[in-house]
Amino acid sequence: MSQQHAQPTPPQGPPPKKVGAGKIVGFSCLGIVGLVVISAVAGLAGSSDPKKEAAPPAAAGVGARPTPVAKAAPPGGAEGDVQIKTCEVDSSLGWAKAGLTITNRSSKTSNYMVQVEFVDASGTRLGDALAATNNLAPGQSAQNTAQGLDQIKSKITCKVTKVTRYAS
Repeated sequence: MSQQHAQPTPPQGPPPKKVGAGKIVGFSCLGIVGLVVISAVAGLAGSSDPKKEAAPPAAAGVGARPTPVAKAAPPGGAEGDVQIKTCEVDSSLGWAKAGLTITNRSSKTSNYMVQVEFVDASGTRLGDALAATNNLAPGQSAQNTAQGLDQIKSKITCKVTKVTRYAS
């Protein structure tokens, strides 16, 4: 009778390293932020229709108090969902900002990307800003601010140049 000898098992390396939950959450958040940025850039890169009217402009000077805008009939489409309520230049920072009211006039809960530009009396563009609102239910309104980061020392007019609305 022959005896069988058990062969020793060869030594194995350390067990595979497990990915921590923190890394998974971190990379997931990074991916979501990347998608939001790509969506914003894609929305702003689209061509605008020159036949569409922008929201009525508001004017203000450096250090001026917010100036309400006269109400006009809103244009059709997503552009009509945005109204400029105030337009001013902060007296301490010199940064322009536009106070916005966004009202979802569509039949679906929607996200909005609003682009605003700041121009002087001659129409020269001095800066621009973005505002975003997410998950706005049909008929619901939200207050938002499009905050510019350019130093401005003259009176300005705020104009909505593009509104992107998409179902959320």
